[in-house]
Amino acid sequence: MSGDGSWRRVSREGRRFLRGRPRPLRRLALWSLLESAHTFLGGYAVARALDDGFLAGRTGTGIGWLAVAAAGALLGALALRGVFGGLADLVEPLRDALVRRAVRRAIGRAVADPGRAGDSGAVSRLTQQTEMARDSFAGLVLISRSFVFTALGALLGLAALDPVLLALVVPALLLGTVAFLATLRPMAHVQRAALDADEALAARTGELAAGLRDVVACGGAASAGDRVELLVAAQERLTGRLARWTALRTLALGVAGRLPVVVLLAATPWLLGRGVSTGAVAGALTYLLQSLLPALDALMTAVGAAGTRLLVVLDRFCDAEPAGTGAGARTRTEAGTARTASVPAQPAQAAHEPEPEHASASAPAPAPAPAVELHRVRFAYGPRAHPVIDGLDLVVGPGEHLAVVGPSGIGKSTLTALIAGLLPPGRGSVRVAGAAARGAPGYGPGGPDVRRTLLPQQAYVFTGTVRENLTHLCPGPVTGGEVRRAAAALGSDALVARLGGLDAPVDPGRLSPGERQHLALTAAYLSPAPLLLLDEATCHLDPRAEERAERALAERPGTLVVVAHRISSAARADRVLVLDGTRAVCGTHAELPARSPLYRDLVGMWNARG
Repeated sequence: MSGDGSWRRVSREGRRFLRGRPRPLRRLALWSLLESAHTFLGGYAVARALDDGFLAGRTGTGIGWLAVAAAGALLGALALRGVFGGLADLVEPLRDALVRRAVRRAIGRAVADPGRAGDSGAVSRLTQQTEMARDSFAGLVLISRSFVFTALGALLGLAALDPVLLALVVPALLLGTVAFLATLRPMAHVQRAALDADEALAARTGELAAGLRDVVACGGAASAGDRVELLVAAQERLTGRLARWTALRTLALGVAGRLPVVVLLAATPWLLGRGVSTGAVAGALTYLLQSLLPALDALMTAVGAAGTRLLVVLDRFCDAEPAGTGAGARTRTEAGTARTASVPAQPAQAAHEPEPEHASASAPAPAPAPAVELHRVRFAYGPRAHPVIDGLDLVVGPGEHLAVVGPSGIGKSTLTALIAGLLPPGRGSVRVAGAAARGAPGYGPGGPDVRRTLLPQQAYVFTGTVRENLTHLCPGPVTGGEVRRAAAALGSDALVARLGGLDAPVDPGRLSPGERQHLALTAAYLSPAPLLLLDEATCHLDPRAEERAERALAERPGTLVVVAHRISSAARADRVLVLDGTRAVCGTHAELPARSPLYRDLVGMWNARG
């Protein structure tokens, strides 16, 4: 949105608001006329006190005119009290109107698009932005009204003293005022762009923080950092532009606030020689120094700060688009999703057939390396923290299906992060396909580890076509037949058809968590990575859909490690690893109830619910 467009739109809305409130405006105008009288008497009484009183040798007359000036000050105080009463009648309806607009906007968006996340800017508009608008509007009305009626009284006083004083003072005032007004729209435009850039930066950093683990796993840290650096650089440029416009505005303030006094003082000998009285010159200085220039300085400061801020905030309420879609924030982001931890850049080696966990050394051909091997692994989140995993030994053979179970927070997700190479072990070693899980061959500086794919609980789905979401883990082209067969195997073919086919666009905000998991699981099925890690990646599926997906992934060539949230997942696995906080027990579903009290309890609860 351009600065001119924002200005026109907000001006149109502002005129409509003011036209609907004639009584508060009339009340403000009537009280402000008293303030004009106070200003007029302030300078005129000083001039008369000098010319007709003290300089003429009539001290009593001079004191009397000063008493008139004091009475004018009391009149101004009375006027100011009435002004504040009328101001409340004008400002509070503005706040109420903005609150109603923000509520209607948020409800309308929720009704029109229930699948998308709520309007994240609604709370800010209802609280901070409405209060900012009310305070800025009140300050502007108060100061603008004061300047208009103060200037009216001062200019009438200058004309009453001697019209030539107006000819000297007004051009200097106009020069500074025009220079100041010329900075308003550019400053508002830059402030709007800076606000958009700030919101875009906050949104981007929040998005990265939510998916930091997966960004690192995908080897996308450099790319993600580049985008943040671009936003920071844009914000830096806008800040510099804003500083330059602020300097120009300060110069305009200096011209408007100081030049009239300089001109008047420089012309004083000429004025006195022309017959202008000393009292008239003193009265003109009184008008400038006590009334006109302070009012002008307050107006320019308020318009330059509160005015541009009010313009930006009101434009937010008038804008039909969500907050944060301006300059610097044009890219749509999908809230509430996490990136899949691996995006292979090249095909993996052919998957191995299942082998016994401990192959005989006398075999004619060397046994393939274990898919996963942990030796005396210890990990804690901090040097003084209690270890989440301590002394764990585990070997998962190629083609094996392993389920990991245990209470929430026991370390299941930590284990998958160690295997995926996202976390370094504090002690021991973690190997995948015979090489270190972290920083091993196959993990390039600009690409992912081709040996494994990790699917977290929050499935990653992006704005694009269905086909792109299903094949983004594949390094090369995938035929439509392969994609359709994978969707049929995972049970996501009905979802693909409902979305409109493989080339239909995907809006992540309109998908349920279960639908997003269906797409992510199908993408993992098509991935060439020989090791799949599912960290509760089926938690939003019903038991039947979960069973179908897990069986399809287990039949896929390669190794499957599943963090299970249902015992039914463990029952389908070749082996089950039970984490209970004191020791890890690994075995088959049939033998573990006799070896692990925790597993026996979990199976018992599952059977009871069944």
